[in-house]
Amino acid sequence: MNRAFEKARESINEKPSLLSRTLYVFLKGVARVGFFLFFRVYSKNSRSLPKKGRVIVAPSHRSNLDVPLISATCRRKLYFLAKGSLFIKKFWAWALPGMGGIPLDRSSRADKLALDASLTALRNGKALTVFPEGERKSGPTIFPILDGAVWLSAKADAPILPVGIGGSERAMPKGKFFPHPRRVVILYGELIFPPQPLPGEKRVSRTALREYSDKLHGVLQGLFNQAQMIAGSPNR
Repeated sequence: MNRAFEKARESINEKPSLLSRTLYVFLKGVARVGFFLFFRVYSKNSRSLPKKGRVIVAPSHRSNLDVPLISATCRRKLYFLAKGSLFIKKFWAWALPGMGGIPLDRSSRADKLALDASLTALRNGKALTVFPEGERKSGPTIFPILDGAVWLSAKADAPILPVGIGGSERAMPKGKFFPHPRRVVILYGELIFPPQPLPGEKRVSRTALREYSDKLHGVLQGLFNQAQMIAGSPNR
């Protein structure tokens, strides 16, 4: 499995094969049409995602549908952290890197290689998806923001684009393996730029990072509330 991790991480800096690119474009097209028909997906302000350059896309996370929903509806290829166990299987070990997957070893408290791969992707001008809350949550309240998105943003000097996804939990909540035809709304916010180190300092202060995290939390909560309201999802 470690070798599969290494190959997947190395592939971030390599040009994907023609077959891999074709699969990605095909699946994205099918998913976009399928999501529109099945979930009546409504996306607003997606143009706030820059066409090029480093950026962290930071969505709310309530369903396994969130990654394919974001990937299918945005206008550029997104890289994302994926469960390392998926890379054991030959097909996914080949397909996921071409679709932007970066393996994350959840057996380790801090997978430094995954963080390094994420930083490399950002510094090479990629768009990286990071869920600020970490794993899937439930309910209408955005949970405390973890360090990952904010730390990567400050380290790579990459802005964060918050995204609220409403209705995905109703469409496919935890414990369900098949989605239901519920409306899904995706609201893109505006770019939030990371704080800079104070004069004479090499790193951003913890206080500045905490304030940055609080700002992201507030903006994401607002977008999530709006998306839920438009999607018709009841607050629980």
